[in-house]
Amino acid sequence: MDRFEGAPETALAWHKAGKGAALATVVQTWGSAPRRVGAQLVVSGAGEIEGSVSGGCVEGAVIVEALEALEDGNHRLLEFGVSDEDAFAVGLACGGTIKVLVEPVGAALPAEILSELVEARAARQPRAYEVNVKSGERRLLHGDYPERLRLDRSGFEGEDLFVGVHVPPLRLVVVGAVHIAQALVPMARVAGYDPVLIDPREVFASSDRFPGETLMLDWPDDAVRALKLDARTALVLLTHDPKLDDPAIEAGLQGDVFYIGALGSTRTHAKRVERLREAGFTQDQIDRIHGPIGLDIGAAGPAEIAVSILAEMTAVLRGRAP
Repeated sequence: MDRFEGAPETALAWHKAGKGAALATVVQTWGSAPRRVGAQLVVSGAGEIEGSVSGGCVEGAVIVEALEALEDGNHRLLEFGVSDEDAFAVGLACGGTIKVLVEPVGAALPAEILSELVEARAARQPRAYEVNVKSGERRLLHGDYPERLRLDRSGFEGEDLFVGVHVPPLRLVVVGAVHIAQALVPMARVAGYDPVLIDPREVFASSDRFPGETLMLDWPDDAVRALKLDARTALVLLTHDPKLDDPAIEAGLQGDVFYIGALGSTRTHAKRVERLREAGFTQDQIDRIHGPIGLDIGAAGPAEIAVSILAEMTAVLRGRAP
């Protein structure tokens, strides 16, 4: 991940502790800016910092502005040019320009709005934080900007209205702790997913096979429901066993996951479709299932199949699915 994900929580904690806190957010970029729009830095009144808005290029200037904002209570919109030399130092080929919005908590940014945002994030509920950078008017919205929320894309709406997107971390739920999962889980983690493995068969779902990963030995439908699936969750079925896959698929179809993929041949998937029809699912619901799973890249072997699955998940998430 290329941004500090705990900025609102840190800012609220520092504010409640009486330290004072200012949130600095990248709101616009041009060229090869070191951080994406939405990246955040938190500065306390004591000069403590968490996060980054530029990888080190302009942090010093932003910290100075943040401390001044804490003194006068006003937000400020800053613009910086990042030189080619500075950009190269943080791993980029060339420089760019970034705009950073600095908001002191409790003054420009009401603590009530920040607290509501933190509560929503804890509950894995997406929110859009809307701020007019000229007037200072702010709102926390749910359900507005669905495309921005789906793509996790903060940015300006018009000239003055910045929309900061706050969505839950991506999550991958895998049913079937099989050999493909051993390749897929670490790849997904690198891509920013928080993986969970479900398999009641302890010989498969063992910490020896999946060191450090979250393992659930429950029956798949119970486990899937307990996880409270949402629109930032991908559900992948890998067991080839209808007794395990089908209950999880049915639970997934009743949830709001952005991706459902099931391993198996075209013939296997046709039988699966027939079972789901008999269970009362509509064609529109069934069409949400990607089966056979993965993009058709001629994959051979567990690692390549895992690549095809992750590629298809990404295509669906970003609205590029064929």
